[in-house]
Amino acid sequence: MTDDGELHLHDVRENLQRQTFMRLLGAGALEISAGRVVIELPYREDLCQQNGFLHAGAVTSIADSACGYAALTLMPRGSDVLSVEFKVNLLAPAAGERFRATATVVRPGRTLIVCTAEVTALTEGRPDVVVALMQATMIARGPR
Repeated sequence: MTDDGELHLHDVRENLQRQTFMRLLGAGALEISAGRVVIELPYREDLCQQNGFLHAGAVTSIADSACGYAALTLMPRGSDVLSVEFKVNLLAPAAGERFRATATVVRPGRTLIVCTAEVTALTEGRPDVVVALMQATMIARGPR
């Protein structure tokens, strides 16, 4: 990757770190590469629903942000993206020590970018469990 590309990925990481909602959740990026972003969220009791599972809103939020930032990695410097649509399939109760949203760009268009994300529950000593799948469409906003 070019120096400019490396710098752009650094800009994407800084942008994600400025997102106050991700900070509120305690989520952060594990990986940022061209067309792929991985965000991880540690289990927190205050983010759970009444049965002790991570709330679907928290699961959806990390998947949505991972998709948006995966799209942003393929855009020119100074660009931005917004979610315009997403669908989430909740496949299993979100029970785990931490939750990892892995997003990839499926189709990078000039205006619309289609992404997918898989959210996995991770617990030491147990098999990983896919708890959600997302398909998302992002809209490109030109350089500022």
